Amino acid sequence: MDLGAEQHGCEHYTRRCRIRAPCCGEVFGCRHCHNQAKNSLEVDLLDRHEIPRHEISKVICSLCNKEQDVQQNCSGCGACMGKYFCEKCNFFDDDISKKQYHCDGCGICRTGGMDNFFHCEKCGCCYSNVLKDSHHCVERAMHHNCPVCFEYLFDSTMDISVLHCGHTIHLECLNEMRVHHHFACPVCSRSACDMTDAWQKLDQEVAATPMPEFYQKKMVWILCNDCGATSSVRFHVLAQKCPGCSSYNTRETRGGPATAACSRV
Repeated sequence: MDLGAEQHGCEHYTRRCRIRAPCCGEVFGCRHCHNQAKNSLEVDLLDRHEIPRHEISKVICSLCNKEQDVQQNCSGCGACMGKYFCEKCNFFDDDISKKQYHCDGCGICRTGGMDNFFHCEKCGCCYSNVLKDSHHCVERAMHHNCPVCFEYLFDSTMDISVLHCGHTIHLECLNEMRVHHHFACPVCSRSACDMTDAWQKLDQEVAATPMPEFYQKKMVWILCNDCGATSSVRFHVLAQKCPGCSSYNTRETRGGPATAACSRV
C-alpha cells in the first residue's frame, strides 16, 4: 500500500511513521527531531540526551496511528512506512533518490550509493571511491566534532570534506573558512588545499620587498606546518619560506631543532 507519501514525515525525512523514543517515552518524527528537542541549550543540562537509535523498538503509523514493533509495513493498515527500510538502524525513508545503504563497518546507514563509497577500517568511516588510494589515514577520522562548528561528524547529515592531512570538517564550514581567508586545517595547521599559486605570489611579493640592511643577515628558526621540517632561514617581514617544500605555511620558533634527551633507567 503506497499512500500519503507527500503528506507525512518531518523536516528531516518523508515517511509514514513516527518513533517512540526508548529513552524518554515521547513520540517524535525522527531521531533528529528528538535530539533537537532534548539536547538543545534550552533544556536543563541534567536532562539533555540523545536517542539511542538502535534501541528504537516502537513506531506509530502516520495513516492509522497504530503503535507497533519496528517493521516496514504497518500491521494495521498495510501501508509501507518507508520505501527504504533498515531493520538494523530502525530507519525509514521514502526518498530513495538519496541511494541509502547500510554500512556494517560504520554500523549506520549512509547515503550516496554503496557502489560509490568504501569503508576505511583505520579511519573507521566511509569515503568516496575517489579517495580510496589517495587519502591520508587518520584513526577514527570522523569520530569527533567538526573543528569549526563542533557538531559530531560521524553521523552528521551535512556534507563532509576530507582534508589533505586526513582530518575531516563540514564542507560548509570549510567554505566559510575560505571566505575569511583561512586555508589551514584547524586541527594540525597543515594547508587545507593546493596553495601553489598563493606561494608563487608570495615569492613575487617577497622579491619586491627587500629588507633593510640591518635585517638582511638576520636568521630565524622556523617550523613548517606542511612538511614538519625545522629550518634556519633569512628573516623577512612578510613570510618565511620552507626550504624543503617551498611552503610559506610556517611559524617562527625560539630555537633550533630539539636535542633528543638520553633515556633513563
